[in-house]
Amino acid sequence: MPVTRILKVLTSVAVIGFVAGVASAQDARGLWLTQADKKDQVAQVESVPCGAALCGTIVKVFDGSGTQISHPNVGKRVFWDMQPIGNGKYEGMAFVPAHNKNYRATMQVMGSEMLVKGCLGPVCQSQLWQRVQ
Repeated sequence: MPVTRILKVLTSVAVIGFVAGVASAQDARGLWLTQADKKDQVAQVESVPCGAALCGTIVKVFDGSGTQISHPNVGKRVFWDMQPIGNGKYEGMAFVPAHNKNYRATMQVMGSEMLVKGCLGPVCQSQLWQRVQ
């Protein structure tokens, strides 16, 4: 195989690898750690495909010292029907356990962080989650 053809193939493989890496960096699937709540507790949320969308469930809760604790919110679905809309953005629904309410919500993946925002009418709240895995 001529050297120029080999270089073209290697360049194509490198570009495909880079694009795949960028796509996965904007993917909301995986484990995420929420911001601390008023009790200084954080939750680990697992985001998985459910149909063409993503759903997220609390799988672990930790106290302020980082110790895993038993908590009634473990197993609760905190977001669902999160549809990708491009550039690491998702739209769907979220449940906020502290309010015991469902909200229209968005998620924006930015590398190892994800901005999760829920709104009820013009009033919105957001959290910045950290990727665990």
